[in-house]
Amino acid sequence: MKQSRRQFLNSMAVSAGTIVLTEPGTPKPGLRSFPISCNQYSWITFYERAGKDWGKDLDASLEAFASSGIKAYEPAFNNPKEVWDLLPLLIRHGLEMPSVYVSSVLHRSGEAAKSISDVLAIAKVAKSAGTRIIATNPNPIQWGSGKNKSDEELTEQARNLDLLGAELKKQGMTLAYHMHDVEMRAAAREFHHMMLSTDPKHVSLCLDVHWAYRGSGNSQVALFDIVKLYGKRIIELHLRQSKDGIWQETFQEGDISYGRLAATLHALNVKPLLVLEQCLEKDSPITMNAVQAHQQDLAYCRSVFGSQYH
Repeated sequence: MKQSRRQFLNSMAVSAGTIVLTEPGTPKPGLRSFPISCNQYSWITFYERAGKDWGKDLDASLEAFASSGIKAYEPAFNNPKEVWDLLPLLIRHGLEMPSVYVSSVLHRSGEAAKSISDVLAIAKVAKSAGTRIIATNPNPIQWGSGKNKSDEELTEQARNLDLLGAELKKQGMTLAYHMHDVEMRAAAREFHHMMLSTDPKHVSLCLDVHWAYRGSGNSQVALFDIVKLYGKRIIELHLRQSKDGIWQETFQEGDISYGRLAATLHALNVKPLLVLEQCLEKDSPITMNAVQAHQQDLAYCRSVFGSQYH
């Protein structure tokens, strides 16, 4: 099986600007080689609103994705087989995959070892397709329960997060810690502990801008304090916008000053991977389809972050 997969990868030579297949030991490329990306979740929400299933015909879905002009895709994976199944479709539609999103359970020692092993197995396959960033959001105790992790669980989680990052670094990849609003509860104790108790050489930050904003009570003060504290560790941004607290159909002017964020990161000489994730919620406007919305997302993103992003 390993040999057949190697032969499969070697056969998929593609032109510049699409997926670059690499062998272990290839020097890690700078993020400047990656275009603006988009997470699968935003497309899932648009498809659900239209009464469609994003994953039912992934070939057709990725054809629509590519027609928006976005050149890179950030999927979420549960196992290596899902990566192998996706690779031919990425090639077919000329899409890069600089980053992937993987969930993990790291706050319980009995489950952490398996979770780390699973993430590393996914990363090994994804690296074949040029992936260099593994974004993970360690699972909460129970989604929607409102329960916070204990100090002991946070200590265990930070130790395992750092271990996972160290192992990924050995593979020439970067672990990017991702958070939602859950981690911002109780003085953001979970978020800050993950950042302060891990080695920056092992764990970078995937800043989900709007979840940081919403999780702190719709506060730009809190958001930019995070950037001030950890800006040098930001390797990836998840980009979403709201107006009056409600997610909009497109990435645009709104509650969060993305121009300020772009300028702040530029001053820090930080150029993260940009990942669009303009999702829909109950009260979001209904004026356009997924392709139209993502075309506008891409255009606005370029206007805010500059022509160096393509």
